[in-house]
Amino acid sequence: MTNKSTRWAVSISMALALAVTGCSTKGGSSNETKTDDSGVKTGVGVTDDTISIGVLTDQTGVFKTVATGFARGNEVWADEVNAAGGICGRDIKLEVRDTGYAADKAVALYPEVKDKVLGVMQLVGSPILAALKSQITSDKIVTIPMSWASTNLDSEAVMMLGATYDVEMINGLGYLKDEGIIAKGDKIGHIYIDSEYGQGGLLGSKHFTKQNDMELVDVKVTASDADMTAAVTQLKSAGVKAIAITLAPAAASSVLTQDAAQGLNVPVIGNNPAFDVTLLSTPAKSAFEELFYRVTGVVPWNADGNETAQKIATEYEAKYQEGQSDNVNMGYLSGVAYQALLEKACDNKDLTRDGMIKALSETKVDSKGVGADMDFSKPGQPSARESIIVRPDSSVVGGLVVVQESKASDEAKSYKTPLQK
Repeated sequence: MTNKSTRWAVSISMALALAVTGCSTKGGSSNETKTDDSGVKTGVGVTDDTISIGVLTDQTGVFKTVATGFARGNEVWADEVNAAGGICGRDIKLEVRDTGYAADKAVALYPEVKDKVLGVMQLVGSPILAALKSQITSDKIVTIPMSWASTNLDSEAVMMLGATYDVEMINGLGYLKDEGIIAKGDKIGHIYIDSEYGQGGLLGSKHFTKQNDMELVDVKVTASDADMTAAVTQLKSAGVKAIAITLAPAAASSVLTQDAAQGLNVPVIGNNPAFDVTLLSTPAKSAFEELFYRVTGVVPWNADGNETAQKIATEYEAKYQEGQSDNVNMGYLSGVAYQALLEKACDNKDLTRDGMIKALSETKVDSKGVGADMDFSKPGQPSARESIIVRPDSSVVGGLVVVQESKASDEAKSYKTPLQK
């Protein structure tokens, strides 16, 4: 065969190979697939010995402290998995990027990350999810958002951990009712940020108060509002018996301070993001310890009698001497959930993005006592409806103690989320 004929034959062979496999000549294309020796189909983000997973976190922005805990929890999980032999015969590699909690930066980072990873196990923040949701959905990149608005459950690529903001608030108010702190006919205040976070919490308080013949007095604020004096004054004048908050920690601190300073002294129940342990090092410490209840999806740091939480604490403190908080547990839980998804995809012999989407609809998660067990097989519904109620306590590392173990209130069980089918 002549050189010209050889070149022509090679060209034809390559063209046929590309046509058969559906490959792109561009490295990292989401269409590039192959099958390994064990019969597992693999694609972008997966090699013979590694599964790469994205972590789009906040290392420099307003949620740096919280997100650092998430990321370190991811690390604890990945180290543990790799030491035990990996998943589907492969080690886990985390591709960590800092969005600075800025949507424009996240959008700029996304194209580079998407060509390296199979999926994303941490995406911090509602603004980031809003900016990338359509892309992760069309690219079929299964993503765990560190935000819990039930209105985002319309995407088959969104893997939301546990109770959503609305369900959290229903459970929190349910706890206050069960404890005899609020009762039928009471007025309940709710101060909320005008965002999907705040609107999510408000859905919950509206449902709960309607179900229990209570009157809701809601006060809308912006994300930049930090002084809650006027809001608390309004609720005091209305005669509320409790205040629900779906706010950032700084605004929450102002609510607690004013609750005490104005002599109102009613209990305050907050969604998970409303509290940060650093608040116990501020003048609001006593008000938080006396009046605040937090609804969350994970147990506190190094929780008494919880083997998994104590193991996380031991492994964490072998690497880090600061930053102990339940945010680490949340980061670890995201790893446990993603592991269940990867193992289901491996069992299905399909570690491609299409395979991950299919596996997600079949995935159930044993949360190992860190949070509620989860079921991702019900479209439009939260993966769990249970919540844990905790209270601030500056005498313990991590600053939180459990007052009610993981439980779903009757109102949460019957509640129909906005996208529930």
